[in-house]
Amino acid sequence: MGSQKYAITITRQFGSLGRPIARRLSERLGIEYYDRDIVDAVAKKTGFSVSEISDMEESAKNGFISMKFPLGSSGTTAKQNELFAAQSQIISDIADKESCIIVGRCSDYVLRGHDRLINIYIYAPYEQRMKNCVDTLHLSPQEAKKMISDVDKARELYHVRYAGYLPQDENHKDILINSGFLGVEGTAEVLEYMIRKKLDLVIDEE
Repeated sequence: MGSQKYAITITRQFGSLGRPIARRLSERLGIEYYDRDIVDAVAKKTGFSVSEISDMEESAKNGFISMKFPLGSSGTTAKQNELFAAQSQIISDIADKESCIIVGRCSDYVLRGHDRLINIYIYAPYEQRMKNCVDTLHLSPQEAKKMISDVDKARELYHVRYAGYLPQDENHKDILINSGFLGVEGTAEVLEYMIRKKLDLVIDEE
């Protein structure tokens, strides 16, 4: 049973360190995690340039502007829908091919029919998110405050538009976890245990 493919989706608040937790979890489980690589794959599939889709970081002052625009900052609704459809197909193909972790991009909704799926939402108290933004992401307090507000809002609008519910909706999540409670390593360790327990995978006794 442990050899069956499975998919983990991670949705997160900005500043909760969801991406480093996903990376660490992928190492602990021995499976790939996908995030920005999906943008590259969509660019290839659709013929749009990466910058047209969402990766505007090269020219962005703080390197985080693309997070405000999950499907790009310009273009028509039809173009946005085309990008979402291409992205969804890539996410589905990845999950069909291998066990994986997918970060964001409405992956919980896209993979809703997957047999072995665990949907995770990572959050943290506001003060902790501010601290993470300043200490780990090297934003100024003013930038951190604005990014927390702007990115959370953008992710919620995007999720509601395509999935029909908020990213933190507990009716569509299996695990909601406060990353400020145990930090990156501790959160990844607890999530690994829960995933292995639920999917009947081998649990390493340390």
